[in-house]
Amino acid sequence: MQKSVNGRHHTSKVLVVDDEEDIRTTLCDIIKEAGYKVSGAATGEEALVFLDREGADVVITDIRMPGLSGLVLTEVIKSKYQADVIIITGYGGDFSYEEALEKGASDFAQKPVHAKELIARLRRVLRERSLVAKRKEMAEQLLELTITDDLTKLHNSRHFFKQIQSEIDRAIRYQHPLSLLLLDVDNFKYYNDTYGHLEGDTMLTKLGEVIQSCMRTNDSAYRYGGDEFTVILPETRGTEAVTVAERIREGICAIDLSPGPQDNFEAAVSVGVTQYRPEEGWKELTKRADEAMYQAKKVGGGRSILQ
Repeated sequence: MQKSVNGRHHTSKVLVVDDEEDIRTTLCDIIKEAGYKVSGAATGEEALVFLDREGADVVITDIRMPGLSGLVLTEVIKSKYQADVIIITGYGGDFSYEEALEKGASDFAQKPVHAKELIARLRRVLRERSLVAKRKEMAEQLLELTITDDLTKLHNSRHFFKQIQSEIDRAIRYQHPLSLLLLDVDNFKYYNDTYGHLEGDTMLTKLGEVIQSCMRTNDSAYRYGGDEFTVILPETRGTEAVTVAERIREGICAIDLSPGPQDNFEAAVSVGVTQYRPEEGWKELTKRADEAMYQAKKVGGGRSILQ
């Protein structure tokens, strides 16, 4: 991290690209003096190597350079990297403002660039970059709220119906296996009636935590409705899905759900397991998992059945 003359610190990384060493050095010194971390590159090709290796928040590039021109470099950067670009030039006829924007530049300046102007443009670009990042983060948070079950913090059923179709499409496209689990809490009505709805909600919250802890990287879990949960298992055959189902079931059996010291309630779930079959839709897949789950309940519950 660099320190500026006024004591301010910045974490933003800037890359200056110019084939003229004296100009490149001067620009780097100005940016460093303002408190930013800065590096230099003599060509567009060298700049791309640097971006691959270290990345940058803003690239300030000349337009006339051997090899890749500044406009071509800008186009490549905007297509491959998360960086903003400021174009500088000493030749008024090199490009138009519209062309620079079309290539993805955030700003441009004429040489010779004065220190105050350069830093003002850099700060504006970084400020807008920060605002865009914050808006994106807020949008992602809002999206997460719309697809998350308030109680269990798993995904909700609305998102399940969207995601299961997406995973089926992917399984068909790449001819990869796909499995589904449908879990139902055994004796949940008895638990709710005996200990009350607040304790019932506490149970569902704990079950959600156990299910989430058993997820692998590509798995996703959902509160399907009431005391039912679904788990989508991409890249997973039915026999492998049983292993995941048993891990979840055993994890749930291990938690203490007794509301008080005098109470004794052993948590258990029945799990229906099934693998996607060609030519069927999500309704057939989900129905088969549901049938397997009810079969598990019929023979006593607390087990997983593959169908």
